[in-house]
Amino acid sequence: MPDPTTQEPAPEDPRPGTAAPAHSAADIAAAWQRERPGTPTDSIEVVTPIWWLGKLFADDRARVLREAGIDAATLDLLSVLRRSGPPYALSTRELARRTLVTAGAISQRVARAERDDLVHRSGSPAGGRTVLVTLTPAGHALIERSVDAVLGREATLVAGLTPTERTTLTTLLAKLTTDVRHRTQP
Repeated sequence: MPDPTTQEPAPEDPRPGTAAPAHSAADIAAAWQRERPGTPTDSIEVVTPIWWLGKLFADDRARVLREAGIDAATLDLLSVLRRSGPPYALSTRELARRTLVTAGAISQRVARAERDDLVHRSGSPAGGRTVLVTLTPAGHALIERSVDAVLGREATLVAGLTPTERTTLTTLLAKLTTDVRHRTQP
């Protein structure tokens, strides 16, 4: 969540003619320097636009998901299963690892998806206590429609960048993400 002492609120809607930030990130940094000379403001022009973009992307994705009839947690679960390749089955442990959520959260997601006939749980052929989660035909159809809607929309949202700019941004974001992860670990 943005720190309200350093940042303006994010725009409410990404479509033309709707609310936009009252000030640019550069304006916010300059105001802090004017009011509190020496305040470390170097991050504002990087972090503030990332927060604003994050809100725009999240709000837009939520709208697309609502229209597609799927929630973000179910999209995550079905996407991981679909990307795993035939037979579209993974253990609950592997699902938790790939989705970066707890075993309890995976259990809840799987139970909900199973009630909706999107996945099927079964014991592992290898035996033991391993539970396999398999995409059902209904789950496969839903993820096919949903991923096209989400990724098609997000491709449209980044279409203002050239392929070279997207490559540069991808590289810089990966570098920043790795560094921030390293700096924020206990």
